[in-house]
Amino acid sequence: MSETLFPLIARLGRLAGQGRLGRLRRGIEKEGLRVDAAGRIAQTPHPAELGSKLTHPHITTDYSEALLEYITPVYCRPEDALDFLADLHRFSYRHLGEELIWPASMPARLDGNDSVPIADYGGSNVGRMKHVYRRGLDVRYGRIMQSIAGVHYNVSLPDDFFARLRELDGEGETAMQDYRSSRYFGLIRNFRRHSWLLLYLFGASPAVDRSFLPDGREPEGLRPHGRDTLVAPHATSLRMSDLGYQNKVQSQLKICFNSLSNYVNTLRHAISTPWPDYQARGVRDGDTWHQLNANILQIENEYYSDIRPKRVARHDETPSQALEARGVEYIEVRCLDLDPFDALGIDATQSRFLDTFLMWCLLAESPWISDEECEHLDDNRRLVVSRGRDPELRLDHHGRKRGIADWGGEIFAELEGVAGLLDRQEQGAPHAEAIAALAPRLEDPALTPSGRLLARLEASGEEFVEVVLDLARTQAARLREEPIDRAREALFDQLVETSHQQQGDMEDADIDGFGDFLAHYFEQARESRALSPLRVGGQP
Repeated sequence: MSETLFPLIARLGRLAGQGRLGRLRRGIEKEGLRVDAAGRIAQTPHPAELGSKLTHPHITTDYSEALLEYITPVYCRPEDALDFLADLHRFSYRHLGEELIWPASMPARLDGNDSVPIADYGGSNVGRMKHVYRRGLDVRYGRIMQSIAGVHYNVSLPDDFFARLRELDGEGETAMQDYRSSRYFGLIRNFRRHSWLLLYLFGASPAVDRSFLPDGREPEGLRPHGRDTLVAPHATSLRMSDLGYQNKVQSQLKICFNSLSNYVNTLRHAISTPWPDYQARGVRDGDTWHQLNANILQIENEYYSDIRPKRVARHDETPSQALEARGVEYIEVRCLDLDPFDALGIDATQSRFLDTFLMWCLLAESPWISDEECEHLDDNRRLVVSRGRDPELRLDHHGRKRGIADWGGEIFAELEGVAGLLDRQEQGAPHAEAIAALAPRLEDPALTPSGRLLARLEASGEEFVEVVLDLARTQAARLREEPIDRAREALFDQLVETSHQQQGDMEDADIDGFGDFLAHYFEQARESRALSPLRVGGQP
């Protein structure tokens, strides 16, 4: 238990009662594959009626042409973000014909690597760079891994909050930019230590269609279910396992998030350092580009992590340069499966819990991660991913072996205090209610999304694709019938037109050839923008 957490909550609570803290803000990014009526990944282009995926601010694609990505604005109320997300789904269904949005993280039925179409962003240099980057991901990892979907949850706190917290910490002389970034990195370190709890509570991918493993292998820990499905009996999130996003080359980077400078310099090293296997595969043949470069990372976004520090970059900046110049602006959580039983993949209860969990990570003590801890940082996560619902599972907590219900119950007790702080600025107690609603999952794994999905598979004998396809049809029927907010529908209609116009303008404005454009980009990317020293908590 954190000795300083509850006194800090009490002091912040008095400020919250006076309206002096400001409110937590969040935005949601949600991915979902387009599939045909039979549950196969769509081979059709991104519908033009949804706008340009290059320039539309709210409807785009991730890796694949078939992988829709919805982006909400930033809101102070989770319900507002979810309402906007729901209208994006409703608007899309007006233009998808018989296609459906797949509501699970693990993909629909595939037909080999080439059945996952790579997204095409048009002929501008920026659009070509996005496409070639994705071709590089195919060269390095294959397309099938990139067909997985999830929810990214973005959270920030206003400077008013950090100003009050800085006063309470006695760090009044520390520059706000440095203090804010250091606090966010403390959040990230605590998140990395405890993200196993989110994987247990919200993991929703214990099964996969055999087409996801086209070589016919059955990895250890998976067993057949029916003809076309493989299940892991106690798994929570195969999406976050070795079957999902993985990059053994990146494991050498050893980013443990002790400081912004370490994070930025490690990423800059990775995008500047050649890797022999990638060199052997070649970067280009004439005008045909296979990857952006042959380095450990093509660009910084290729680094896979369950959480990232973020800052909106300007047109002349890379993400790291934006962080260097102005510090951390918000946190992006990337370990969340889609909840297949919810058309949006996430609901208000989960959102309120995430807000409470992230605030706990920010406020609780967060010592720097030692080299030894860094070596074992993901061990608990790997165990929960593969065996999280196993009642015999024990996790390592400072050398002690503890069950999820035991350790999770201790965390929930601290979360209740943080929920009370957040609820000081709410009508009612929505954060406390979210904690109470999810607490039973600690003792009963059958209540988790992964437990519910596996129970349906076992009770019905249906295949994974059959179950998820039935959910997709039910959700689509409801979303097609529900009205869209009129003002928002008018906005979406306008954005379709303006986004296509913006893409055309970008293509017309390009002067440099693509090779010259890339050379200039990577020349800029290697430039460092000096950081001021971080002094919070006595760390260098």
